[in-house]
Amino acid sequence: MRHALLATLVLGGGAPAVARSQSPVDSAFAAFIATIRAVDNHTHVNTTVARDSEFDALPLDGLPPFALPARIDPNNPELLAGYKELYGYEYTDLGDAHRAELRDAMERVAREQGDRFPEWVLDKIGVEVMLANRIAMGPGVQPPRFRWVSYVDALMLPLSTVAERAATPDYHVLYPLEERLLRRYLADLHMTKVPPTLAAYLRTVVTPTLEWQRQNGCVAVKFEAAYLRALDFDEASEASVRAVYTRYAAGGVPPHAEYKALQDFLFRYIAREAGRLGMAVHIHSLEGGGGFYRAAGSDPLLLESAFNDSTLRGTSFVIIHGGGIFASHAGAMLWKPNVWLDMSAMDQLLPPATLAPVLRGWLEQYPDKVLYGSDAFTLGPDAGWELGAWLAETTARRALGIALTGMMRDGEITRARAEEIATMVLRTNAARLYKLPLR
Repeated sequence: MRHALLATLVLGGGAPAVARSQSPVDSAFAAFIATIRAVDNHTHVNTTVARDSEFDALPLDGLPPFALPARIDPNNPELLAGYKELYGYEYTDLGDAHRAELRDAMERVAREQGDRFPEWVLDKIGVEVMLANRIAMGPGVQPPRFRWVSYVDALMLPLSTVAERAATPDYHVLYPLEERLLRRYLADLHMTKVPPTLAAYLRTVVTPTLEWQRQNGCVAVKFEAAYLRALDFDEASEASVRAVYTRYAAGGVPPHAEYKALQDFLFRYIAREAGRLGMAVHIHSLEGGGGFYRAAGSDPLLLESAFNDSTLRGTSFVIIHGGGIFASHAGAMLWKPNVWLDMSAMDQLLPPATLAPVLRGWLEQYPDKVLYGSDAFTLGPDAGWELGAWLAETTARRALGIALTGMMRDGEITRARAEEIATMVLRTNAARLYKLPLR
């Protein structure tokens, strides 16, 4: 039943498919795409613990108010189809009476499924494995269906951030969250403060934290740095920043330029250690996420120096959210042998017809380095992460169908190759990158 409904959504609008030459998606190809069990490269999935707060190191709900794009507004009528598929919702509006009935259905399903609820969602939307960006895993989100992606920006910020947080109202909220996470990492190591020297910090804090995360199932580490600074992580030697760390480790506020150089060094050190341990490095690259967010600072081209670092060729980097408005810049980085990208968030923010040409541009060049991702997160009180996952997954399949159908009709690929590419994007590229033993 689910595959039939999804095929209809992929074809669009719920109307019968018209002749193949007029439809943006070949009907048989849409049916094939609907059967692929996906690997979701990027989510903020919740556990089944009430009021779970560990789905993001930098939750945005504390920021000064900012407008959400129309498609992820909890009142987006597109979500009605998601409510229908997940909860059997039968109405064409979200009036108060119907909303109360929907809440009852959601509570009933959550109660019936218990800790199986996250897996129940995955089965409903055709996802086999979901990567979970979380501070820590928990009930309901455990291997093999859920794989951990940790947060590591805090390790890049061992000194006072008082001067950094003063730059914008957003920074005033976000930097203290990173300081809190670093204190947690220190406590896990039975430490109350950072060591007095940089060498000791690397040896007793950074490396042990990454090693512990890997030992506990972490497949990748995540930098949300673009929320805090630009992605221009320039080359910096340990010797050049050693004195900065020593001078301010015990107190005081480092000047911005000196702290940036230390962060640049620590970013590359963390990435290098992640590669050594077999973890990929995920980097947020998308506009938005706060009224004072600096979109220009999230351009993937700013990362080229790091991608070109010969000591980081053993590290696999993933440009999360495909660069957003800089999608072509993200595509240019696929020339690097150690760089991948995913479409997460773009498949929630953009309708299929808008996303499809972006995907086609990537797939015509590097189909083996493009990953499906949703960026599923809670949209509102009545729109949990499962609605974001559903919206992204249905959008991605339709957009992928449009892109690959166009490539078939233009004689660029055969049907067999189109099916192979669809499977790669939705499933096997991620399996290869993370060495996942899929069923």
